[in-house]
Amino acid sequence: MVTFKLLLAISSIKKWPILQVDINNAFLNGDLQEEVYMALPPGFSPSNTEDNSNLVCKLHKSIYALKQSSRQWYKKLSDALLIAGFSQSAADYTLFTRGSNVDFIALLVYVDDIIITGPNIDLLHQLQDALNDQFQLKALGPLKYFLGFEIAKSDDGGFLSQRKYTLQLFEDTGYTCSKPAKTPMDPRTKFDNEQGHLLDDPSSYRQLIGRLLYLTLSRPDITFSVNTLSQFMLSPRTTHMQAIHHLLRYLKGSPGQGLLYSSKSSLHLRGFSDSDWAACPTTRRSVTGFCIFIGDCLISWKIKKQTTVSKSSAEAEYRALASTSSEITWIQYLLADFQINQPTPAFIYCDNSQPYI
Repeated sequence: MVTFKLLLAISSIKKWPILQVDINNAFLNGDLQEEVYMALPPGFSPSNTEDNSNLVCKLHKSIYALKQSSRQWYKKLSDALLIAGFSQSAADYTLFTRGSNVDFIALLVYVDDIIITGPNIDLLHQLQDALNDQFQLKALGPLKYFLGFEIAKSDDGGFLSQRKYTLQLFEDTGYTCSKPAKTPMDPRTKFDNEQGHLLDDPSSYRQLIGRLLYLTLSRPDITFSVNTLSQFMLSPRTTHMQAIHHLLRYLKGSPGQGLLYSSKSSLHLRGFSDSDWAACPTTRRSVTGFCIFIGDCLISWKIKKQTTVSKSSAEAEYRALASTSSEITWIQYLLADFQINQPTPAFIYCDNSQPYI
């Protein structure tokens, strides 16, 4: 998803058009390399045999529900793109690029959903026609809806949100008419595994956490709250469920909130890093938090508990800076695939008072 947001940010800044295509019956295009047999379909009876109990079908092509289907489809598509002159990114295998300057094309694949961008709209349509000659596809036109994300483009840039997904979440949980809350979580609250009573049905809590985790892909303001509550999925209690209900009421106040990728932004990469120290009352581990911008466009953020206990606040800050540096280094490789030059080093900002050498 970071690659997708980076593509959306670059296309907004450079005012590139984005087209979306959907492959029809994608998995049926894969070629099997192994011998695979299946039972006869229900209702199928060959006319030249009487006993069908020992008959099976030998597959020549992949079908849905086959373990090899996704791999074989991806191999079929990637081979076709490589033959067409595309180069596969080493930083993200779902990203393919071709050409340079005005002939540059970037193609991003998610199973059977493909988005294409570049400065030349005619080349994008030619590529779309070439893919249609090899695979039957639906041309969906300019990118508007992708994997649950709503994308609205204008002269000011692109706006990414999950409004429809959020409204469906309210409808499923009965919070459509709830009173909005001002904050996602009370910052003074400390959760543990002892306060409150165990839930009779923890599956509902786990389902809500899963849906909220996907919502954090466009809502960095709830990332910390969801990260905290997701640590109690094994044995959730009533206090944890109450915190989720409070978070849903916070979302009720701004269901269409999202990210703006301004067309006036620069292409300079910068990151912001922070951490607490031994904030977890159970494990005494610190939490790393960072966000990374390209110009004014937020493309990556993360909240995660550190894997080991830090012996000082400075050590916790260093671990957070290391995670931020790793993410920025990876994004720099992606920018090189998009042929975006970075003449100046990426900046990382932190709030620690101690100087770093």
